[in-house]
Amino acid sequence: MTEHIVLTREQVEEIGAKLDEIRAQVVADLGEKDREYIYSIIRAQRGLEITGRALMYLSPFPPAWFAAVGALGVSKILDNMEIGHNVMHGQFDWMREPGLNSREFEWDTVCPADQWRHSHNYMHHTFTNIVDMDRDVGYGILRMAPEQKWNPYYLGNLAWASALMVLFQWGVMLHDLEVENILAGKRNWYDVKGLVKGMWRKSSKQVLKDYVVYPLLTGPLFPLTFLGNASANLIRNVWTFSIIFCGHFPSGVQTFSVEETADETKGEWYVRQMLGSANIEGNRLFHIMSGNLSHQIEHHLFPDLPANRYPEMAPQVRAICEQYGLPYNTGSFGHQIGSTWKKIARLSLPNWMVDHEPELKVTIERRTAEDAARRALAESSRDADDRETVSV
Repeated sequence: MTEHIVLTREQVEEIGAKLDEIRAQVVADLGEKDREYIYSIIRAQRGLEITGRALMYLSPFPPAWFAAVGALGVSKILDNMEIGHNVMHGQFDWMREPGLNSREFEWDTVCPADQWRHSHNYMHHTFTNIVDMDRDVGYGILRMAPEQKWNPYYLGNLAWASALMVLFQWGVMLHDLEVENILAGKRNWYDVKGLVKGMWRKSSKQVLKDYVVYPLLTGPLFPLTFLGNASANLIRNVWTFSIIFCGHFPSGVQTFSVEETADETKGEWYVRQMLGSANIEGNRLFHIMSGNLSHQIEHHLFPDLPANRYPEMAPQVRAICEQYGLPYNTGSFGHQIGSTWKKIARLSLPNWMVDHEPELKVTIERRTAEDAARRALAESSRDADDRETVSV
């Protein structure tokens, strides 16, 4: 059974104004503490990588090998999540430092940064949880919403999700390729040739580094170093998959149709981000290790603000949700990951075979034709004013 809440257009715009105010406050306060924060994470990441590489020379002793793998695994997690993901969102562009420029940064994974910026920054964050638009809903291989048409292939939902978890960096790399559309004949070689070349260049360098160069540097310890690097990548893949899926797919996260999000205002976009995301509760270290994507709701509202600010923004966002009767989806890691895997299992079956959990569905009062015309006229007037201002 689904409970419905309907927001008026006035309420939606009020929510948007309140969130804009939160954003403005943080932007005005950005400064040295944010600069020091990101550099402290970079120092920690580099220190862990150096430590892991050094310990590999002691890998014949099992405690040293496990310590090396742990250090390298954490280093890769920090590089991908708290540094790479956030830097490439433009969260530190205001610092105007080349090493933290969103367009120039490259991370320690097989996916080319420029392709990820398109598939994630643009496609996912623009069309969040819109079925058939946001390819993160199922990553092209999973059924993650009941609105997705079922077919027997999805009986393997749990197996496909497990494979994606283990090979997550490769799944992210292939994401922009849209393999399912290639198989369906909707894309051809000319559409993807440039993408494939970029993938080959980046992945070959990454494989060479992790599985040839670094193992060769340890001489006779090559097999142990090779296995250690593979294990560190596995740790990063499983952790990253788990955090990302917990932030997007646990019970209560809402999906949307193309029709209901057409001609969306900024306030409506804000509401969709809040309803299409979920948080994970934890301590400060947990939040750092998740790239602060444990605050997925705040991240989707403010993707270009430094993620270290999300914890202080979260109570304000939650208060807005409570004020307007909106759900603020949050829970422990165990609860959210368990809920996510239950959903993966449940959606492997056709809708008529399973009882879907009761959910709170939030909809926005539809605009009338007169409202749409009035809005179009207002936007046209603003455009005319802008052109007049520019000409003056």
